[in-house]
Amino acid sequence: MTTVRRHATLEDVARAAGVSRSTASRVLAESGFASPIARERVRDAAERLGYVPNAAARALVRGAGVRLLVAVAGTSPTVLDDSYLDQVVSTTAQVCAPYGLGVTVAWVPLDQPGQLARLADDRAVAGLVLVNTTEALLDVVPRRLYGRTASIGIGSTAVPSVDIDNGGGTSAIVRHLYAAGRRRIAMVTGPAWLACSRRSVEAYRGLLREAGLPVREVAGDFSAARGRSAAREVLHRWPDTDAIVGISDATALGVIDQLRADGVRVPADVAVTGFDDIPLASVTALTTASHPVRRIAAAAATMVLEERTAPPMTMFPSSLVLRESA
Repeated sequence: MTTVRRHATLEDVARAAGVSRSTASRVLAESGFASPIARERVRDAAERLGYVPNAAARALVRGAGVRLLVAVAGTSPTVLDDSYLDQVVSTTAQVCAPYGLGVTVAWVPLDQPGQLARLADDRAVAGLVLVNTTEALLDVVPRRLYGRTASIGIGSTAVPSVDIDNGGGTSAIVRHLYAAGRRRIAMVTGPAWLACSRRSVEAYRGLLREAGLPVREVAGDFSAARGRSAAREVLHRWPDTDAIVGISDATALGVIDQLRADGVRVPADVAVTGFDDIPLASVTALTTASHPVRRIAAAAATMVLEERTAPPMTMFPSSLVLRESA
């Protein structure tokens, strides 16, 4: 009896190379993006298995795009000036470089999420990284980019997300303040539409209520300027406040600047904390919580480029960074 040898398939090559079927397809079609390591593995596996590509299948993957789009939701274009975004974009560019992909950045107005569809309709866009993601933004991600979109913020079944555990970091801060004897703890919050702000505020409220302490909140916007005005507002409304939790390091530094200008000693009279652990935090001895922005951005970009299957939400831990301000 003659045994007919089965021809190797694309699935066989992908399995042998340890990559997804789509990655193997792009490499063999010499179109789209794939890392140098993935390319080497796929080509070695194809040669070893004697794989012969199907011409029609190769044609289907043409036009996979030449750049990654970082789409940032915000109330105004000034959101693009944030140093946080600088880290996200530069890290994304570094991750994309070995794949031969460029990176573009665009603002999506908070009240016009549909603009994302127009931006992503450009066939040169190979994938998306969403920043400051809202549910409305997730709803307009084009289906052709499912599997090639990742979010820094909230996610969905179609769009996986990565972000910092704001709640965990804020909880560590509040617990530290309580252990240090602070009982009249206020918070300068962030925009309520941002998931990261909500997680921090919910953690703050939960711990204070659990301890039977009053919740004292003043709205903020992540800026030092608002931190300054918020500091005066907090002490005007609650003169006995002995600690202020800033939604970000910039906010906290603004709070400290105003308190000291008004003759309030930090931390003797009022302890102050931030969140992010930016370089300036160590210089100014600010107690804060860590925020590995570059690791988060790299994870998001890698999900897009390698089309990884991921859970709807992956949280990076945030840890307390103790310094002299609290």
